[in-house]
Amino acid sequence: MSDDFQYDYDLCVIGGGINGAGIARDAQGRGLKTLLVEAQDLAGATSSASTKLIHGGLRYLETYEFGLVRKSLLERDVLLQNAPHIIWPMDFVLPHDARQRPYGLIRLGLFLYDFLGTSIFKKRKLKKSRAQNLSGGPLKEQYKKGFCYSDCWVEDSRLVVLNAMDLRARGGDVLTHTAAVHIEPRKNRDGWRVHLKNLAGGDQGHITARAVVNAGGPWVRSILDHAGLNKNAPGLRLVKGSHIVVPRLHDGEEAYILQQPDGRIVFVIPYEYKYSLIGTTDVNYEGDPTAVKIEDAEKVYLVEAVNRAFEYHIAHKHIIWSYSGVRALLDDGHGNISKVTRDYKLHFDPDHKSPLLSIYGGKLTTYRELSEEAVDLICKKLKIRHKGWTRTAPLPGGEMLGADFDSFVQNRMRYYDFLPEGLIYRYARAYGLCMDIFLDGVKTEKDLGKHYGDGVYEAELAYLMMYEFAKTLEDILWRRTKLGLHISQETYEKLEQDFPALLEKVKDHV
Repeated sequence: MSDDFQYDYDLCVIGGGINGAGIARDAQGRGLKTLLVEAQDLAGATSSASTKLIHGGLRYLETYEFGLVRKSLLERDVLLQNAPHIIWPMDFVLPHDARQRPYGLIRLGLFLYDFLGTSIFKKRKLKKSRAQNLSGGPLKEQYKKGFCYSDCWVEDSRLVVLNAMDLRARGGDVLTHTAAVHIEPRKNRDGWRVHLKNLAGGDQGHITARAVVNAGGPWVRSILDHAGLNKNAPGLRLVKGSHIVVPRLHDGEEAYILQQPDGRIVFVIPYEYKYSLIGTTDVNYEGDPTAVKIEDAEKVYLVEAVNRAFEYHIAHKHIIWSYSGVRALLDDGHGNISKVTRDYKLHFDPDHKSPLLSIYGGKLTTYRELSEEAVDLICKKLKIRHKGWTRTAPLPGGEMLGADFDSFVQNRMRYYDFLPEGLIYRYARAYGLCMDIFLDGVKTEKDLGKHYGDGVYEAELAYLMMYEFAKTLEDILWRRTKLGLHISQETYEKLEQDFPALLEKVKDHV
């Protein structure tokens, strides 16, 4: 039964991870008035705790998930095209270990990976796999031969933020640090009432929406359970993945993919110029996803993975930083965690005419396709005819007018020749063309405002608060950027002291 009630929104999306942000952006771009609600910061949980790869998932070939690999590899090309500032190609070296998978089997798998990854664009941007002599490299002498193939790296939390920025630029609304505490159908009428609570100030209220998407990630089932809307809902499997960061283990820009005795793989990836990122683990998780942290056993596992393969050994004392996230996987009943599907399932509430769509599973690489499919389903339910549009739409900062990233950087270095080249490169990598927003009118380094040390200026901080939804110092140092790894204690203390005043200064522009 329909009525003439004026809804606040056509669609309310709960969950500001990659799937929620992607769905909200897609929907708003099709003309649906959309609200994105997130209880923490954007990408505050799983979506900032990944291995930060846009890839097909070479190991998924072993579980015969050829469709998922093909889908992922096609999306790899699309995302590389649309966000070249935060996504770029990376070579992966796979040393052959005779105790693990046979040489011929790996060669066959890489041939299939190349075939499935045939580019949808005229010019192939990634190199094909190839055999490689590993002698003289950073690995132990026993690793004399192996393979090299290409995939892509991504700044994962920035990918989420860029989707939210585009959502707002197209007229949608974003509420962070705001929990959707309850969902209920409107009595005797179409649509939903979503009760909200601002977790920073405590204010409560509600909005109405014609449709709701539950993209709560690790909380997708608890959202349904709390609302009594869990009938026939799929099972969820929470799996913890942890990473460690250590001083750089090798000089090259290639990553290493190490086969482990238990059949898993561990990546060793060049990270933030002077570090190596090592991960990930796979551990069943039953606790509170907001309290997830690395365990000592996981540290041991990752340290031993490196020490089995690299000449240079590391120990716990070398761990500079670690992070953990909970992946919310669709429970397919598989006993081996590593073989649980990374594909996704879209589940509609069966008891109500108005759409309530819950998102299960998925991976960073396929978020755009998942989003497009989800919005297609919502539009069909609402009897709206709008086609998907995101395949060819650059994300904010990625509109580089066909220029490659290196050309873009050189152009900006010439234009802003009064600033340090390292600073310009960092701005270009993080913000792409959006760097011109906070550099507009800047003629000297002093025009960037107060310098807190270590290349951190007031202009960048203000931009992150005004345009990128940053509300805390942690948002800035660990999700919008990784400056937390680079700044001194003195710089941090200056930022901590000034941050409340900076936030107050920009609040009228947020």
